[in-house]
Amino acid sequence: MINPDTTYHVMGLTRYVDDRDFPARGLHCVVFFSPLARGKIRNLDISAARKVPGVAFILTAKDIPGENQIGGIIQDELLLAEDEVTFAGMPVAAVYAWTEEAARDAVGFIKIDIAEETPVLNPREAYNRNQLIAPVRSFTLGDVEEGIASAVYVVKGEAESGAQEHFYLEGQGTVATPSEEGNLHLASSTQAPTMVQRCVARVCGLPMNRIEVDVRRLGGGFGGKEIQANTWGCFAALGAQKSGVPCRMVLRRSDDMRATGKRHPYSSDFTLALDGAGKFLAFKVIYYQNAGAAADLSTSVLERTLFHATASYYVPNVHATAASCRTNITPNTAFRGFGAPQAMFVFEAAIREASRISGICVETLQRKNLIKTGDCFAYGMAAENARAERCWDKAYAHYDLEKRMRVIDDARRKEKNSSGQVSRYGRGYALMPVCFGISFTTIFLNQARAHIHVYTDGSVGVSTGAVEMGQGVNHKIREIVADSLGIAPERVKLESTNTTRVSNTSPTAASSGTDLNGAAALMACEMIKERLFKFMADEYQCVWEDFSLRDGRLYREEKVCGLGWEDLVMQAYGSRVQLSAEAHYSTPDLHFDTSVEKGRPFAYHTYGTAYFEAEVDRLLGTYTIEKAYVVHDLGRSINPLIDLGQVEGGMVQGIGWVTMEEMRYSEAGRPLTATAGTYKMPDISSAPLDMKVKFLEDAHNDRAVKGSKAVGEPPFMYGIGAFFAIKMAAGSENASYCAPITPERLFMELREGV
Repeated sequence: MINPDTTYHVMGLTRYVDDRDFPARGLHCVVFFSPLARGKIRNLDISAARKVPGVAFILTAKDIPGENQIGGIIQDELLLAEDEVTFAGMPVAAVYAWTEEAARDAVGFIKIDIAEETPVLNPREAYNRNQLIAPVRSFTLGDVEEGIASAVYVVKGEAESGAQEHFYLEGQGTVATPSEEGNLHLASSTQAPTMVQRCVARVCGLPMNRIEVDVRRLGGGFGGKEIQANTWGCFAALGAQKSGVPCRMVLRRSDDMRATGKRHPYSSDFTLALDGAGKFLAFKVIYYQNAGAAADLSTSVLERTLFHATASYYVPNVHATAASCRTNITPNTAFRGFGAPQAMFVFEAAIREASRISGICVETLQRKNLIKTGDCFAYGMAAENARAERCWDKAYAHYDLEKRMRVIDDARRKEKNSSGQVSRYGRGYALMPVCFGISFTTIFLNQARAHIHVYTDGSVGVSTGAVEMGQGVNHKIREIVADSLGIAPERVKLESTNTTRVSNTSPTAASSGTDLNGAAALMACEMIKERLFKFMADEYQCVWEDFSLRDGRLYREEKVCGLGWEDLVMQAYGSRVQLSAEAHYSTPDLHFDTSVEKGRPFAYHTYGTAYFEAEVDRLLGTYTIEKAYVVHDLGRSINPLIDLGQVEGGMVQGIGWVTMEEMRYSEAGRPLTATAGTYKMPDISSAPLDMKVKFLEDAHNDRAVKGSKAVGEPPFMYGIGAFFAIKMAAGSENASYCAPITPERLFMELREGV
């Protein structure tokens, strides 16, 4: 089955926010950003900018009609700076002009005098200064000190993981159009239409029912448009509200990279205790999260870090502590994996350190400690139908991993036993198991609604809260609806995501788009089918449960009734049967008590195992990921081709995070890698030369729509394995665990080990 979006993408006919028709008599907004990371504003002079031809007006904090506040979880983020700036790239003024060129010219005439202060850039320094976004949180299980005391091996270490730029193909953007009675329509590039609606209403001083947010599709999101789209929606809305004409706010790539948040960098200290056979006894960790200058979604990201502190393994005694630290960089935000990759990286580093000290091979430690059904996570939930071991063992058997690793081990052993001559090229491998919880950990977000309209010609319209951003959620929902109604998918149309059709939507995030919205759509279809079957039951004088729909026809007790879908719909309409339905779905059995940090935050877990091989040029510090073989638990896939793309794409994005994607800042807090030319991200040549993915068979999941499992985020974590394959191939004695392991960093490690 072909995804209809694909054809339009290939032909260049797909329309995004920036492709919308925009009137000549419309305003363009360009923001003036703070050039400094921290300081008090002594003077802001916009007088010369106002005189630039084509400028309509300029807004500063005092001109905002509602609240100058865009914070989500915590109200600590200003739309426009008032008395101080807290990061380089903080919006200070917004210029509205009749052309984008005039607006950009005017920005160049704005003058600002800031009493510069020394910025805090390191989360550990922020922690020591007590600059915290929220109180420190801890998850505990068992008695960690007793576990450490009884251990044969106790290893300690540090791990560092860096930021990551989302680099969605379509930048942040909104077009706001005013209408009668002071209403505003926003075409927004957002993963969270309701968040934009709520934030714009607050800033504009309007009730939410005056704000309509519409999303046709996104050119990528990865979490970067979950809450950070609010800012640009507010700027567009303010311009339209004040002027009474449409207003366009679309960021250039350089502005987008400078002013939007990234994946959170983490600095962590760990202690792992194990017995003589390699069984994990205790794990103690503290995470220092670099939140940036405001909360954004940092507290929720940090929470998921704690949920995944022990990665894919069972540890009976755990004490995991996490601090969200306020620094003077752009407020960091959601990114694929949402805090879990940072936690898994730390635990995998701890395993390597344990192997180095104990002499027990890494793979033995991993396999021996994989989570099993009934094992308890540190947050109190027991693993259900755990498939970590199944995925691991299937990967070993399907890809003949034992043989592959033996070849590399033999070559390394010969090199070690040689006369001291180290070859230029080294090879290494690593396995990366994944166990990832599926659900929003903010429990109330686990809900969705769907509207289904069956029209009299038999075509079907579907509205949900899901946002299509290239991950195929609309196509999956189309298949769910078509399968339920027994019609061809071509007869089903997915409408844009709109806050007037489906209100109070949860973000399309947390890998939950299909789970939530697909389940709601299926419920609505079943409601319509029940009405149709009951109508036909009166005609046939039978029970309605006898009927079914498939292949565009009505069946009774598996026999064709001679009535096609279109005829059935028309007859039902003629008898005034309701042909529309609305359904609400909320994930059952979820609960979490933050007072004791225990509960059931996830509907289920997704599992998998990836195997990597890498080759390193020890002279230059360069490397190649030669192989990436995956066994992934998808439940029963709704669309295997879409899911394959998600697994492959997520894994390569994860490889980029741990190998080459590096955000760097000057000592003054200015981003040094804030352009497409200075930020290195993976391309097709960075992908593994040989990449294979196998989906686990006989893996039906009772806790999601049609037996499926979410796929968006879990594959990202596979990429972590590439880091450790490179480290092994390098053969460096340097036991540092600092990602990304860029060629420059690897080169220096190799030189230090000489």
